[in-house]
Amino acid sequence: MTAVEFPEQIARTRMVTARAVLQGQADLRTYPYRLLAVVSQHGIGGGKVSEAVAAAEVLGQFGWDLVNISEFASNKIVYAFLRRR
Repeated sequence: MTAVEFPEQIARTRMVTARAVLQGQADLRTYPYRLLAVVSQHGIGGGKVSEAVAAAEVLGQFGWDLVNISEFASNKIVYAFLRRR
């Protein structure tokens, strides 16, 4: 299980891990910004993309829309960028 990601940490970095979202360990109720990055570092190949998209789907239930998803080749991390409705 991943560690709880606290609202202050998420607001400071404007990022949350996909794993924390999927495991219910991220609290976005007081997140003050309209844009958010979901980071996926786990999985092999398409697993990171799948994890990021799954987290975006979960957040969609709470008023977030997926804007873009990208894998940065330099560090093999997938970012899903979301906007609050």
